[in-house]
Amino acid sequence: MTVALLYTPAGTALPSSEAAQLAGELSRALHAAGASTVIRGDKLAAAVRQARDSGEQLLICPDNLVAHHSLLWTLATEPAGRSSVLVMADESGGLKEDRGRIVPATDGGGTTRFLGAMCIAPADLPLLEKAAGRPDLLAALLEDGLVPIATRPRTLRAQQVSTPAELVAARQSVAAVDEDAARLRLAVKEQDDFFTTYAVSSWSPLVTKAAARLGLTPTAVTGLSVLFAGAAALAFWQASRPLMILGGILLYLGFVLDCVDGQLARYTRKFDAFGGWLDTMADRAKEYAVYAGLAAGAERVGLPYAWPLAITAIVLQTARHMTDTWYGALHDEAAARPVQPSAAGVGARLTAASVKAQSQRGSLIYWGKKIVVFPIGERWALMALLAAFTNGRIALAAVVGFGLLAAAYTLALRSLRALSMRVSVLNTVDTMRHRDDGPLVRSVLSRSGLGHPLPLAAAFLLYGLSTVTLLLTTDVRWLLAIVALPVALAGLPAGSRHGGALDWLVPAALRAAEYLVVVAVGLYGPVPPAVVFLLLFTLALRHYDLTARMEKGAPATAAGRALLGWDGRVLLLVVAALLGYATAGTVVLAALVGGAFLVTATRDWRASRVH
Repeated sequence: MTVALLYTPAGTALPSSEAAQLAGELSRALHAAGASTVIRGDKLAAAVRQARDSGEQLLICPDNLVAHHSLLWTLATEPAGRSSVLVMADESGGLKEDRGRIVPATDGGGTTRFLGAMCIAPADLPLLEKAAGRPDLLAALLEDGLVPIATRPRTLRAQQVSTPAELVAARQSVAAVDEDAARLRLAVKEQDDFFTTYAVSSWSPLVTKAAARLGLTPTAVTGLSVLFAGAAALAFWQASRPLMILGGILLYLGFVLDCVDGQLARYTRKFDAFGGWLDTMADRAKEYAVYAGLAAGAERVGLPYAWPLAITAIVLQTARHMTDTWYGALHDEAAARPVQPSAAGVGARLTAASVKAQSQRGSLIYWGKKIVVFPIGERWALMALLAAFTNGRIALAAVVGFGLLAAAYTLALRSLRALSMRVSVLNTVDTMRHRDDGPLVRSVLSRSGLGHPLPLAAAFLLYGLSTVTLLLTTDVRWLLAIVALPVALAGLPAGSRHGGALDWLVPAALRAAEYLVVVAVGLYGPVPPAVVFLLLFTLALRHYDLTARMEKGAPATAAGRALLGWDGRVLLLVVAALLGYATAGTVVLAALVGGAFLVTATRDWRASRVH
């Protein structure tokens, strides 16, 4: 629920009758946005106390705001429950938008103006209480560390008015826009990828509108998307030309539905704690199931090396997603705690160039930067086309090839930018949880606090890569027997502060190293490639669960308390392989990891339904 405050800003000169009428309209709009109580007047301190005591968010609105009422609804229903502010583009504004968040324009290059309305999450109420009474409330909040989400009218209208003439003009501007049609268009992401923008979002709002009329929930649409992608994987497995073409069509339609579930959630403002989490987990599960379908189909028609390509693809893509998650968190941390970077630094120049490219929306440079990172839309489009007209092995080879190029590009540029940011992020969370450390590291190795996290995690990664390479080319099996040494080295600094400029790469390095050990055990066994892929699939779900809960604000509960952790899993698997039970060990570990994930996810999902 929500407590709302309707206040009178300074400088308003509306006649009392018109001011009272507008205030009444806004009061009804605030109630429609979910406010249980609307407090009128300059009573910020009282409103903050009431919201704090009841554990509710506080929706603040000026009584001279003429706007589409759905904008207040949007403010009050931020998906992850974070603080949000109503802003609009204005070259003379004193703010700027960074990755969808509002930060001060300290360099004088403001491009955004505040429109007086904001919604403060319960966790940020202490900041609001501290800032109460200061002349510029939002500036004070930003100075104290608030980094709110930007809510922009885009095709809707919002304006603070001070005179009767401005009031008349603003009302006419609002009336001229079809609010429902605009809201439907606003449900589409504003800066999406090239394929999604032109091949999906150009018509997906029609599907979104139909889904809303049918009363479908975003979760139901996510379920339909899973069914379409699953059917595509099965078609690819059959590998006949008609079914490969059908699989490509089903994969495309599944991706359309994958976009529609988010659009439906934004259009209907139906968000819950696990909706975003489920969408993220479904995306990854669908994509990796398609990898398996392509590999199984290629094997079915006698094409070798398809499963190794699928295994390479899942390792590469999971490691890439881990870097995406933590670089995004690092970027947000830099926005919350701005440090003046060196203007001469390479990273600073790259950041400036990136900002310039983002401002040139629709240009070749803009779309080139979007495509080169090989996002999900481009990956799915490539798989669908190549599977339909060639075969599963070629589709997987393309995913791996373009994925490697994208990984090299993003890793190099992000590392340089991270060095210029001069902030850290992994040390601001439960580090051992996101490293996925097990009891051995947590209880024994981490107590030493020795070594630097990233170099030793990179050493473990190098060990995994060299072991796989040598097992592919020679019979140097003794390398697997010394796995305890790199595990110990990577675990020793777990208790140290992960505050280095590049320590955000540690989770991705540990994920990739563990997965490479799984691959090495598969080569040593030998373990059937499909079984190796199954274990990697369950491990990927485990690790996406950790990051998706953080990104989407879903409760963590017991999801991070692994019985084994990466260290325990690696040692258990290697011991089983050395004893001659590589396949059995892989199957058992896949069952343990997958079972733990399903039990935890089901329990937490049911708990979210109750509350």
